[in-house]
Amino acid sequence: MTDAFPSIHRHQFARVAAATPLASVGDVAANVAATVAMAREAHDRGVDLVVFPELNLTSYAIDDLHLQSAQQRASEAAVLAVAEQTAGLAPLLLVGAALVRNGRLYNTAVALHRGRILGVVPKTFLPNYREYYEKRWFASGLGLHGLTIRLGDADVPFGTDLLFAADDLPGFVVHAEICEDYWAPIPPSTAGALAGATICCNLSASNIVIGKGRERMLLAAAQSARTSSAYVYSAAGPGESTTDVAWDGQGFVYECGDLMVESKRFVQAAELAVVDVDLERIVQERLRNGTFNDSAAAAGHPETRVRRIGFAHQPSLTDIGLERPIRRFPFVPNDPARRDEDCYEAFNIQVEALSKRLAATKSKTLVIGVSGGLDSTHALIVAAKAMDRLGRPRADILGFTMPGFATGDATKSNAWALMRALGCTADEIDIRPAARQMLADMGHPFANGEAVYDVTFENVQAGLRTDYLFRLANQRGGIVLGTGDLSELALGWCTYGVGDQMSHYAVNSGVPKTLIQFLIRWCIRTGQYDEATNGVLSTILGQEISPELVPAGADGTMQSTESMIGPYPLNDFFAHYVVRHGLAPSKVAFLAWHAWRDAASGHWPADFPAEARTAYDLPTIKHWLERFVVRFFQLSQFKRSAIPNGPKVSGGGALSPRGDWRAPSDGTAAVWLDELRRNVP
Repeated sequence: MTDAFPSIHRHQFARVAAATPLASVGDVAANVAATVAMAREAHDRGVDLVVFPELNLTSYAIDDLHLQSAQQRASEAAVLAVAEQTAGLAPLLLVGAALVRNGRLYNTAVALHRGRILGVVPKTFLPNYREYYEKRWFASGLGLHGLTIRLGDADVPFGTDLLFAADDLPGFVVHAEICEDYWAPIPPSTAGALAGATICCNLSASNIVIGKGRERMLLAAAQSARTSSAYVYSAAGPGESTTDVAWDGQGFVYECGDLMVESKRFVQAAELAVVDVDLERIVQERLRNGTFNDSAAAAGHPETRVRRIGFAHQPSLTDIGLERPIRRFPFVPNDPARRDEDCYEAFNIQVEALSKRLAATKSKTLVIGVSGGLDSTHALIVAAKAMDRLGRPRADILGFTMPGFATGDATKSNAWALMRALGCTADEIDIRPAARQMLADMGHPFANGEAVYDVTFENVQAGLRTDYLFRLANQRGGIVLGTGDLSELALGWCTYGVGDQMSHYAVNSGVPKTLIQFLIRWCIRTGQYDEATNGVLSTILGQEISPELVPAGADGTMQSTESMIGPYPLNDFFAHYVVRHGLAPSKVAFLAWHAWRDAASGHWPADFPAEARTAYDLPTIKHWLERFVVRFFQLSQFKRSAIPNGPKVSGGGALSPRGDWRAPSDGTAAVWLDELRRNVP
């Protein structure tokens, strides 16, 4: 299996294209030539599915010429010609043609594959308002099931009950609807998706008026999100008749509500908008959403009323690249506007949640340990904003630095500077005397001067800090604010019980480490605090992440979290695809490899420092993914099963057993390790 690792088809992707050929005004031969040329280009690019515009073989805006017998014969001949001329091509083609059946003319989508006509889907909803007159020419396909149509010397399936399903590419199941169909209150693609289609396609003519491009994308985004599907849309472009209307040639693909690719508009050239859609993501999304199945039941189980037309797709198992945008930081959009919108929401979710908890507990104070690291910094600035929102003085926040055996001067200095800048009540408790006493009482070698820095040595310090905070909260009428984040919960990188795993309220528990740094940058950029605070925040962002529990080595090197558990950007990447999408380790490794293998390619979030941009090769990704799998599935669930309350922040998931994630604390990682080792080279 590892030989096929680079293949997109091995990982259940399908490469789809919205095709916008140069149209004509009824020149069927020209339309055939344009269609075949684009089909060949798609074949050369490894495309699995090509969706053409509505009536692209016939031409759309020819009005009453649709009712001319010569035009009708030419249209049928065009379908047969395209089938013959694409017999050696791999993509499934959906082409548009007006076809006669049983004394009626239908506006149809014709499915072709390797020269075989798989089926013909008639348009259901015919617009007959404003500039549209389709009922003048065409019959509706409404209710037409189980029928055939004669094309050439063969009878092929005809009706609105058709799905086209590859026998040899799991999840590659296609439904076709035509233009107005998806402007309907209940589009046919809804039933198609409920019946099992993962890719819904729209062959559209759709003339352009101001604002209509946005409307099309809005509909496709909503439909792909509601039906947990990919939605491929192709509208007619330049070349159609402009007697009374105009055309822009808009093509795009959405997947589960996300825009994946879009074409240029108003261009005098044919274009393929190509992207790889994740069939496994779609199937997994449906498995997670019980409402999807309930909707199928409410609709009378459409799968019992469809015909699945199978075909041998013969997908490639070679490396044809990956044509798909993959965010290095799944929790952080690359687009600055989207990033800022997400940061605004995340920050205010945390502030609102903490404000409610403070109001509900009627706490006089809020107690927090401030280390000068990212997590405690972010929790502290959230706390400051919550106090502002409640109209309470920031002095009600009791911040404590608690230096241990490895606390650095820089981090302690930053902690003090931040507390002073924010105006909270600041104090310091040196935990080293108590830690020495505890280690001595236990008979630990460190108490006798030996340089033994084991997990006991570390957790004595972590536990003492938490113990002090809880007792301080008792003494001063407060609650303890947790600082640990989602990434640490995923990895179990926290001390259980009397340690940083526990608090009265875990305000950061829904926020991954990679998002926290962007939230702090957003606070600086949007002026949430004064310049003095912003200066300290900027300094903290530049520090290496360290638990500061083990003294520096002889060379002065500090203890590094990421050298022990792996880079947080990779761990957050793994967590997103495991928790949110349930993907197998080999698929996660494949995605990470494409996202991270070249620091110079792809997009980075706009404010991510250039000097921090790095790359990871496949062996490195596999190494850290194996460790993630062990920590996540086998070692750490007991810590997540007992976490305190905290707000869910990201749609990517949360790890509270009262929220998104429930798992046995005594589970094993064997299944995931075996899958990873068998399928990743």
